[in-house]
Amino acid sequence: MPASTPASDARGRAEHSPLPDFCQLPALFALFVVGALTVTVMWLARDDRQDWPAYSVSMFFVTWLAMVVALALCKLRHLLQRLPGHMPYVAVWLLIVLIVLLASATARWLDGALQTGLIGSPMIAFVRDNTIIAALLGAAMLRYFYVLAQWQARLAAVTRAQVEALQARIRPHFLFNSMNTVAALIRVDPAAAERTVEDLSELFRAALGSPDRGDGTLGEELELIERYLAIEQLRLGPRLRIRRELHDLPADFPLPRLLLQPLVENAVRHGIQPLREGGEVMLGGARDGDGIRIEIRNPLPPQPGVAGNGHGLRSVRQRVAFRYGPRAVVEAGPRDGQYVVLLRLPGASP
Repeated sequence: MPASTPASDARGRAEHSPLPDFCQLPALFALFVVGALTVTVMWLARDDRQDWPAYSVSMFFVTWLAMVVALALCKLRHLLQRLPGHMPYVAVWLLIVLIVLLASATARWLDGALQTGLIGSPMIAFVRDNTIIAALLGAAMLRYFYVLAQWQARLAAVTRAQVEALQARIRPHFLFNSMNTVAALIRVDPAAAERTVEDLSELFRAALGSPDRGDGTLGEELELIERYLAIEQLRLGPRLRIRRELHDLPADFPLPRLLLQPLVENAVRHGIQPLREGGEVMLGGARDGDGIRIEIRNPLPPQPGVAGNGHGLRSVRQRVAFRYGPRAVVEAGPRDGQYVVLLRLPGASP
């Protein structure tokens, strides 16, 4: 058995127990909200709810404490992440409890030394209560982060599996038709046959490539679509008409590989191929704020096939939602005698 590399070991540990990024807003927001809610609930549970100075001091102390915890976890995350198994979460929990214990002891000592009288509890009781509360809340919050990380990891695994299945699914009829087209062109138009082979090889390169390469770009996806349409244009001839309305699209826009090409393939297969007279496929796109807007239209045949234009749309929706978050939109359905697929993809992930 080959020895694993440090990079693969680190990747395995990261996937096994991925810590949240405490430098980012979601984790910081969770720390502050949990602390503020705890102070508010404890204040509401008291008999004297008019003691606003105590509430203000408690809120200030918890806010300061949350900042210290967030800063420590942010700076030490890369070290904690190297621990094996679930130890990163255990270490984070111990660190939170230790910080709260030391901060509580320091605050109680300063209150007594300065004789401000802001903390009425004795040293031992004050430190003990704060440490127990921090231990319980820290465990609950870390459990939430762990479950969230596991859910995201499962979603990523499902997405990768869908991409692999999509890449492995090369329609046999498309391959056979393309090869027949090449065979017919070899004697009539050798140059066109050579271009078709090149286009077909690029399609197979994209379809059989490793999904671990990450995102491609919009320019690469549009180039792949053009190669696919060039092959179909030779096969269908004048029955296939393409209208392109692409305006000011950023070629370097990050895009999951093979996201648009299957949609265009569906438009040709389900919208043009069943019609004796053929039809027009419209490929549109434009900037949409910090993102892009992509629209694909094809005519509706009188009697749609069993698969229909919805084939693969569920996978596209899941991949878009995973990559771009809730701001992304994928709409599909009949409109004005055509089948329309509309994608609105935001620029930066939230």
